[in-house]
Amino acid sequence: MKKPIFTGSGVAIITPFTENGVNYDKLEELIEMHVKYGTDAIIVCGTTGESATMPDEEHKEVIRFTVSKTAGRIPVIAGTGSNDTKHAVELSRYAESVGADGLLIVAPYYNKTTQKGLYAHIKAVADSVKIPIILYNIPGRTGGLSFSIDTLKKLSEIPNINAIKEATGDLAFVAKIAAETDLVIYAGNDDIIVPVMSLGGSGVISVLSNILPAETHEICALFESGELERSRELFLKQLSLINALFIEVNPIPIKTAMNELGYGAGPLRMPLCDMEESNLNVLKAELKKHGVQCKL
Repeated sequence: MKKPIFTGSGVAIITPFTENGVNYDKLEELIEMHVKYGTDAIIVCGTTGESATMPDEEHKEVIRFTVSKTAGRIPVIAGTGSNDTKHAVELSRYAESVGADGLLIVAPYYNKTTQKGLYAHIKAVADSVKIPIILYNIPGRTGGLSFSIDTLKKLSEIPNINAIKEATGDLAFVAKIAAETDLVIYAGNDDIIVPVMSLGGSGVISVLSNILPAETHEICALFESGELERSRELFLKQLSLINALFIEVNPIPIKTAMNELGYGAGPLRMPLCDMEESNLNVLKAELKKHGVQCKL
């Protein structure tokens, strides 16, 4: 297996917005919280960070700001994927230039491509930078486009293609990746942290850790230290909350939860919208049941 950029819990951090832009004071508070509570990496400008509705100037500044404020204390992985190869290269070069430790590159969406085109797209990005890349396999958001095992085998031969964030939920496919490539594997969904780690995964890129940073870190750390039963128990204890955080499309529930808890995460950007009342009631009940408190 290749050397991981990080091991444990990487937070897919939300982007706190105001009506007019990014709330950088609040973003700094969140960064400091994650450093304090043991989060092992920050993944910025991903799906949970609402990068799809961030113009380039804002997207780049959020990456630069996060790298600056994290100041080398934990790794920062920047989401710089695009369905336009030239655009992905531009964002990736920028993230490298401001000190990002790695990149998260999603498979192209909407226009999609063939497996041949997918390989060429990722290779073009990898060839444009020197820092390591985490592939992001989430066919539910890419019109069904998924990395095939043959494509992953070819991509793993590229030195700075380091890892994959596996968000299909298909554990049989995770097993194939572990068996047939040397890629580092991160769970892309919180509901499969322990199952993925049992197949050799190195941790998770987590939504849950936005509100339970210490607990999500502990699930991974216990597993890594061989305390498998304690890791499993803590993971299963959080499962109903995890499910509530995905009761509507991410990041609607996590950002709603953070606002309910007093984090001041700010508004969602359209077309994301407020939760249905019935789902909101489920989420509130789970937050109360688990005794979740704001950690700022």
